[in-house]
Amino acid sequence: MTTALRCSRLEKTYPGGVEAVRGLDLEVQRGECFGLLGPNGAGKTTTVEILEGLLPPTAGEVEVLGRRWGQDDDALRHLIGISLQETKLAEKLTVEETLRLFASFYDRARPIDEVIAEVALGEKRTSQVGKLSGGQQQRLALACALVSDPEVLFLDEPTTGLDPQSRRQLWDVIRGYKARGRTILLTTHYMDEAERLCDRVAVVDHGKVIAQGTPAELISRLGGEHVVEFSVGGALDEAALAALPAVKAVRVSLGTAVLTVSEVHVAVPALLDHLKGRELTSLTTRHASLEDVFVSLTGRHLRDD
Repeated sequence: MTTALRCSRLEKTYPGGVEAVRGLDLEVQRGECFGLLGPNGAGKTTTVEILEGLLPPTAGEVEVLGRRWGQDDDALRHLIGISLQETKLAEKLTVEETLRLFASFYDRARPIDEVIAEVALGEKRTSQVGKLSGGQQQRLALACALVSDPEVLFLDEPTTGLDPQSRRQLWDVIRGYKARGRTILLTTHYMDEAERLCDRVAVVDHGKVIAQGTPAELISRLGGEHVVEFSVGGALDEAALAALPAVKAVRVSLGTAVLTVSEVHVAVPALLDHLKGRELTSLTTRHASLEDVFVSLTGRHLRDD
């Protein structure tokens, strides 16, 4: 069996008629890191909680490692690990005591020393949880999810609020886990995180998957490898910008334009000639990213409510 997670025609309607998930289809293969991206209210958190067995679906089929919630609950809880965006741990317990507590919940647990080393908390093993930094506490929370040696790891925005160094330390732990052939389902609000860690991603909006593929595949669908972003005083003619050489797509908002282009060296001179005589307040060029894909698909940025 190569499929780790699968849901088909998944639906979830809350009391009052709120439809959080509307016929969502998803399949995650064993050994891959799969990213689930979507703005607040898109349905991704509800989908993940159903896959984790925390919520029952209203309709649809769900399989985790070939098993089903409601039939194989005890077995599944020993096969998955969950690390939330914010985990409240007992502040008076030490790092080692916390991990021994979590290890006691499982029939099969990894050696505590091995897990502490994996999350680089060796120097803090006798420190109380309440005295750890935010990044150290998040690595400990991840260690609690890893102590059972799970086949599938669910990570819900694991690096939100962390400084750049702590984020990269957590990335190393995630990469190490994946290198052992395990499966990861990751939700994140950071596009660079998804591009660096995920083999494939799915964009969810209004309760459905609207795009899916590798980061490179999704970026290539924009039709251009580069982005030119500029601002001017006054209105912009989208049709005229779209007609410029090498321009594949145009998005204009409040005096700022974002052009997806195939050749920067062709598009920029043509753009400057088009804007001759107007006040150009900013101009930047960069490679296209998943953020550009997301805005193109949904019309909003990932962090928009």
